[in-house]
Amino acid sequence: MAGNSFIDVIQKIELMNLVDIICVHLSERIESNHLSNEDCVRIIEHVGSYLNLKTIPDYAKDNKISYNGVKKFRKVEKIFNVKFVIENE
Repeated sequence: MAGNSFIDVIQKIELMNLVDIICVHLSERIESNHLSNEDCVRIIEHVGSYLNLKTIPDYAKDNKISYNGVKKFRKVEKIFNVKFVIENE
């Protein structure tokens, strides 16, 4: 961001939403080697804990329901080509 005035930077930040700001910040830190692979794993685990992420088989086992029941009646998202149940409400 060299060459930009403080006001320019603030205006750009105001135009971005929080998710974009976080993603840009993470990208900058990863690309500049300020965050290691272990750090990134910690971040993924931290966010995953707020989502209560579980794979479909683990969720089915923990809640004593069938795999198909989970697929049909729970919020399932594919992350890194793996299906997870998200239950944080």
